[in-house]
Amino acid sequence: MKTFFNVEDLGNLNDALAEAKEIKNNRFGYQELGKNKTLLMIFFNNSLRTRLSTQKAAMNLGVNVIVLDVNAGAWKLETERGVIMDGDKSEHLLEAIPVMGSYCDIIGIRSFAGLSDRDYDYAETIVNQFVKYSGRPVFAMETSTVHPLQAFADLFTIEEYKQTTRPKVVLSWAPHCKSLPQAVPNSFAQWMNAADVDFVITHPEGYELDPKFAGNAKIEYNQKKAFDNADFIYAKNWSCPGVTNPADYGKIINSDPSWTVDTEHMSWTNNGYFMHCLPVRRGLIVTDDVIESDHSLVIPEAANREISAEVVIKRMLESL
Repeated sequence: MKTFFNVEDLGNLNDALAEAKEIKNNRFGYQELGKNKTLLMIFFNNSLRTRLSTQKAAMNLGVNVIVLDVNAGAWKLETERGVIMDGDKSEHLLEAIPVMGSYCDIIGIRSFAGLSDRDYDYAETIVNQFVKYSGRPVFAMETSTVHPLQAFADLFTIEEYKQTTRPKVVLSWAPHCKSLPQAVPNSFAQWMNAADVDFVITHPEGYELDPKFAGNAKIEYNQKKAFDNADFIYAKNWSCPGVTNPADYGKIINSDPSWTVDTEHMSWTNNGYFMHCLPVRRGLIVTDDVIESDHSLVIPEAANREISAEVVIKRMLESL
């Protein structure tokens, strides 16, 4: 596996889930694969779970890890071609990338959406430059449009906790005080569409995800109807994706507090589980009683980030 951005990159999804189960039962069984190999983790943005879980996964596999925080200790990088670099950016990404590639065997990249230029964000300009110029396998640790390590862990968690063969899974928008990217909901939708689940997306009008991610999911604008008989509720805010109105891309166009997931919302479900990728704003996305309940999966879900990362890194090592 040379790249990991979308669910299709894993091949057979059931095989990947079976591999995740095996890895969870034997996290240190493939250390010879990583001997004398180096993973370079590059962060253009903040991280907690992704940084810790991916580094731990690599260490499980015997891999050396270099972590580069571009905004703390590296030269400021120019990303555009054809510019006169007479500002505060000292190095161009097109020189930096092959240099980085010369120091490692695999690259993980984290670069969020700017939320001001939809075309630029959805073209994944920075990430694709790493794929093109590094000469190394590249995987996403969240990009402008996708967060596949999170979605893989989410699906694996659902597989572990589901009570029925084909559970009902609901992705629910919730209010937030900041404009957030669509990467997590995009990937969650993409992976649920690929899995054997009854998948519903609920959000206010104007928050429609890009069709290439929403796929064949049922869209329900009435949150209560969407939650009816659900087995899993995945709450997440995202800013306007700009599908129906490009001028609204990245904006907050609704702050309705009735979308916050509380005990009443969860009472509409089939004794459903609550999920969220974290970090979460309590009182906006979810109330204390829901996230602290015995049906909250946010901690097991976060723990499974180690497992999803280990499967991906293992497969990339096998391709070297």
